[in-house]
Amino acid sequence: MAPSSKEGIAMFKTNVGTLDRLGRIVLGIVLIALVFVGPKTPWGWIGLVPLMTGLLRTCPLYSLLGIRTCKAE
Repeated sequence: MAPSSKEGIAMFKTNVGTLDRLGRIVLGIVLIALVFVGPKTPWGWIGLVPLMTGLLRTCPLYSLLGIRTCKAE
């Protein structure tokens, strides 16, 4: 039986708090910037991971480990 839209899928529930979210977004932008300036290494694209988890406010790894940095709903 599929979960109702109110429950959602546990892995995609909001689990990233405000401070954590801002840190992820800043870190993602800095890492992506390394692709264009500085050492110009393709490893900077790894910055997409923290950027996307910050923008979407959900972290699959946090879900697996049962971690939440945001206030309880």
